[in-house]
Amino acid sequence: MLRALSARIALLLFALSVPAASQAQQRLKVFISVDMEGIAGVVTNEQLSPAGFEYQRFREFMTAEALAAIEGAKAAGATDIMVADSHGNMQNLLIEKLPSDVVLVRGPVRPLGMMQGIDSTFHAVVFIGYHSATTNLNGVRAHTFSSARYTSVEVNGSPMAESSFNAALAGYYGVPVVAISGDETAVAELLAIAPRAAPAVVKQSIGFHAAATRTPAAAQAMIREAVRAGVARRAEIAPYKLQAPHRLDLGFKSYRAPELLAYLPSVQRTTAHSIRYQGSSILDIARFLSFIGAYSPEIDP
Repeated sequence: MLRALSARIALLLFALSVPAASQAQQRLKVFISVDMEGIAGVVTNEQLSPAGFEYQRFREFMTAEALAAIEGAKAAGATDIMVADSHGNMQNLLIEKLPSDVVLVRGPVRPLGMMQGIDSTFHAVVFIGYHSATTNLNGVRAHTFSSARYTSVEVNGSPMAESSFNAALAGYYGVPVVAISGDETAVAELLAIAPRAAPAVVKQSIGFHAAATRTPAAAQAMIREAVRAGVARRAEIAPYKLQAPHRLDLGFKSYRAPELLAYLPSVQRTTAHSIRYQGSSILDIARFLSFIGAYSPEIDP
C-alpha cells in the first residue's frame, strides 16, 4: 500500500515538473493573410499593379509589412507560420526575403482565396494590408474581392468586407482573427465583429485614391507590436461564426454576368444586376466566389 502510494506521489511530482518543459514544445500556429491596398503608402493602381511605376518598390514594402507581422507573431510564441499572398495575381511577396521556416501560399486560383491553407490546426489569424468594403463610403481602394465587377457582396443579408468574409472562413474552423493592419476604415470594419483584435492603423483615408500615411518603417513597427499583442491574447478573442445555411447575394456592375450565371440551377437572378446563391457552409460560398471570379472562356485550351 505504501509502495503504491509512493509511486503515485512520484508520478504527481513528475507531472507537476513537466509543464515548463512541455510548454516550450507546444506548437502555436499563426495564419497571415496579406493584401496590398492597406499597405502604408498605397493609394493608386501605380503601386498595386505590375504595370504601375511604383509596383516593384511597393512589393518590397508589402513584404516588409509581412515580415513585421511574422516577427510580431514569433515574439508572442508562434512556432509555425503560414503566409497567404492575397493580392491581385497572388504573386507579390518576395519569397526570398521570408524566413526559412515560413510556408508561403501563392498564385491563383484557390478554393478559399485569400484564406487558402487555413484549417482547425491554427490558433490565430492575422490580416495585413487590408482595405474596406465596396459598400463603405470611405477607404482607400474600397472594394470587396473585385473593384471592377461587384457593387455588393452580402452573406445572410449582411454586407461583407474581405475582412469579415475571411474572418468567417477562419471562424468555420474555430480560429479567431487577432490583428489587422490597413487604413482606419478597414480596421473599424474588423473591430465591429472582433472588438478584441489588435489594430494597426497605418494610414487615414482621404478618398478612394488618397490618404495621409505613415512611413514604411513606422507602419512596420506598429504592425509588429499589434500582431504580438493580438497573438498573445488570442484566447480572449472569439472566432467569428456565421449561421448556416449561407445565402450569398452578389451585385454586379454589368447585367451580363448575372444573366449567364442564372443559367446554373443553383443560382437565382434577383435583379437585372444581382444573383443569389445558397451554400451549406461558408466554404461553399468561398468556392463559388473563386469560380465566378476566375472563370472565363479565354482559359479554355
